[in-house]
Amino acid sequence: MMYGKVAALEATFHLFRPVWRSVLKEGNVINVLFIGDIVGSVGRKALKDTLPSLKAKYNPHVIIANGENAASGRGITQSIAKDFFEWGVHGITMGNHTWDNKDIFDFIDDEPRMIRPANFPPGTPGRGAAVIKANGKELAIVNLQGRTFLPAIDCPFRTSDEIIDQLRKKHKCILVDFHAEATSEKIAMGWHLDGRASIVVGTHTHVQSNDDTILPGGTAYLTDAGMVGPKDGILGMEREAVLRKFKTQLPVRFEVDKGKWQFHGLFVQLDESTGKAKKMEKIRLLEDEWIMS
Repeated sequence: MMYGKVAALEATFHLFRPVWRSVLKEGNVINVLFIGDIVGSVGRKALKDTLPSLKAKYNPHVIIANGENAASGRGITQSIAKDFFEWGVHGITMGNHTWDNKDIFDFIDDEPRMIRPANFPPGTPGRGAAVIKANGKELAIVNLQGRTFLPAIDCPFRTSDEIIDQLRKKHKCILVDFHAEATSEKIAMGWHLDGRASIVVGTHTHVQSNDDTILPGGTAYLTDAGMVGPKDGILGMEREAVLRKFKTQLPVRFEVDKGKWQFHGLFVQLDESTGKAKKMEKIRLLEDEWIMS
C-alpha cells in the first residue's frame, strides 16, 4: 500500500517537473518592454493609460521608451521625462530630434537614465550608453543614429563596436535602439551585432515593421518598433499639413495630430546568464479597442 502511494507521488512529481523547472528558470530571465517613439501629448496619454496593464501582463523588469518626439513632436522636456519616470519608465532613448527642445541642455548631463545617439560628435552633451538597474536586474542600453537619409555623423557601426565591446566585459544583456531611416541600414546593424547585443530595435520611421525575429546568435531584432501617438495622423502629424507639403512643396509647419492614440512596442524575454533572447512579441494597441476591452 505504501509503495503505491510512493509511486503515485513520484508520478505526480514527474508530471509537474517541467513546470517546476520553468519556475526555477524565471529567476534567470530579464523581461524587457521597449516602447516606440512617443509623439506629443496624445502619445504621452497613451503611455500613461496603458503602462499599468502592460506591467500586469508582461511583468517587465526594465521599461525603455524612445522620447525624442515627446514634446509637441520635437524633443523632450525635463518635466516630461520626469513624468515618464514616475509612470514606470526606467530609461529613455533619443534620436535626431534630441536637440529640438532647448530645455534638454539644462538636464541631459545630469540625467543618467536618458541617452542620446552615441555617434554624435565628441563633446556633445549627454551620454550614448547607460546601465539601467531596476527590479533587481541590470540592462545596458545604447543609442545609435543611422547615416542614410539623415545628417552625416560618425559611423554607427564602428561606434557600436567600441561601446558594446566595453559593455560586454561586465554586462551580458544589452539593448540597442538604432534610430535610423533606411531599412537596409537597420537590418545590417542587426546582423552586425547578432550575438553581441541582446536586442537591436529600430526607431524613427514611426511605422511598426513585421520582421521581428531572433537571429542565429540570439539577438532579438525588429526593424522598427513603431510609434505611440495619434492614430489618424501621418507619422503622428496632422494630415492636411503633410498633404499640403507633398502637393505644393511650399513651406508648411507640422503640428502633432489630435484624436485617438495607437501604441506600438516590443516585449523581449532575455536569458540573464547568456544575454540571448528567449522569446519576443510585438505590441500593437488602439485606444478604441483598449476602451472596449
